[in-house]
Amino acid sequence: MSAHIMVFDSGIGGTTVLEHIQQSIPDAQYSYFMDNALLPYGAQSQQTIINRLCALIHFINQQALNVDLIVIACNTASTSALGAVRQITTIPIVGVVPAIKPAAQLTQSKHIGLLATPATISSPYTRTLIQEHTNNIAVSLYSSVELVTLAERLFFEQSLDTTKLHQELDRLNIDQFIDVLVLGCTHFPILAEPISQYFNRKVQLLDSGAAIAKRVHYLISQLNLTNNNIADTKKPLQYYATASVSSKLAVKLVTLIDPAQNEER
Repeated sequence: MSAHIMVFDSGIGGTTVLEHIQQSIPDAQYSYFMDNALLPYGAQSQQTIINRLCALIHFINQQALNVDLIVIACNTASTSALGAVRQITTIPIVGVVPAIKPAAQLTQSKHIGLLATPATISSPYTRTLIQEHTNNIAVSLYSSVELVTLAERLFFEQSLDTTKLHQELDRLNIDQFIDVLVLGCTHFPILAEPISQYFNRKVQLLDSGAAIAKRVHYLISQLNLTNNNIADTKKPLQYYATASVSSKLAVKLVTLIDPAQNEER
């Protein structure tokens, strides 16, 4: 029997993490859940995000999806709600947080940048990460919601408005002394190549995908869920969404309902 891993994000950005995990654990069963009705999470309140993740757990249980491990492939959701959602389920949950520590180890200029959504930038968890891992290193913070929109469009339509991308990066005015830029939103690696071109490849871009895959692989091994039965039929990747998406993906449209909120009404 192979493990069932569900990867969750507000939109399509979490597929950048999913790809790393699939390469590391090719025989697992996968589901991908996007709460695109509330895209982008970076513009949502912390309580809203907590409510949505609690509703996700309720959906998994109600539908008897038999999920063995959940990956919250969203920096905003992880930094905002990981602790709260872990309290209501026994399913192991792996979160994604900005790669501040490895960036601090890589920088030569002693100046790194974090590019993320406003919610991730303002998160106390993010501030703690920076305090713990960037001694004697300057950290500049940059927030963008527009890049999430551009990444979604690039994924679904295979088109990028380079003018809008450059306008947004110009607006951010990223410090010229930064040599490592942390992509603190799982949508941003979709834009990694054009962002790198914008900086004439002089800035190293860093995300958490490989590290998350390594963590998931370790936990699956600890849970003894590694598939050793080559005859086990692998089901195709199942996509779930809370709002309609491009016909590029075959998705099941679902509604997230937080039972706790229902009780309050």
